[in-house]
Amino acid sequence: MAKYSEKAGEKVAETMHEMKEGKLKSGSGKKVTSKKQAIAIGLSEARKEGAKLPKKKD
Repeated sequence: MAKYSEKAGEKVAETMHEMKEGKLKSGSGKKVTSKKQAIAIGLSEARKEGAKLPKKKD
């Protein structure tokens, strides 16, 4: 399994918490209800902050 940095894990946990509160929005502005989508958003934000993550699959 892929190794994720601690910072990435924290970012995903933060986005999951936002999703459960109903505050997480996707790029189009719609509310996120899917766990998979929330994780993807968290990993994307962690990548932007420079966290150590495996490369994105095409």
